[in-house]
Amino acid sequence: MSYHRDDPAAHLAELADRLDLDGPGVGLLTGVDVAEVVAQTDTGVRVWATVGLGTPVWAAAPAPAALAQRVGTVNIVVYVPARLGDAALVNAVATATEAKAQAIGELGLPATGTPTDAVTVLCPDEGEPVAYGGPRSAWGAPLARAVHAAVLAGGRGEVVPWSDRRTS
Repeated sequence: MSYHRDDPAAHLAELADRLDLDGPGVGLLTGVDVAEVVAQTDTGVRVWATVGLGTPVWAAAPAPAALAQRVGTVNIVVYVPARLGDAALVNAVATATEAKAQAIGELGLPATGTPTDAVTVLCPDEGEPVAYGGPRSAWGAPLARAVHAAVLAGGRGEVVPWSDRRTS
């Protein structure tokens, strides 16, 4: 829960190298134990979230003189099994963010997130691109429901330890 580096891109590159990963990818840093990841699915959409709400903030609040020392990050990775067009990808990130904020509100926190939240949307790069990713679109609706469920479960501490999960 104490990250003191100011070079996240270089740090992620070091981690990828240590794990023998190469090529394009996405790396997220978090103070939350990644063994506490919350996984949700809905109509083919898969979501993984680490939910640390130690420093809840309103997105548009004035900047405080100093941030609290408690760490908090909500990292969300979404996989949509259909190719999303560029505009749909942007809209899908917004949809995921809205669903996260809705869950945080339902948890009773006066906030929309934390200062260091991240949302990543992944999809295939082949096939006819889907034009829409909003909360009432074919893929945006299940995306929103899965993100909402993951953040709500993580915020409530309803996490199944990674070691207790069954694999198939």
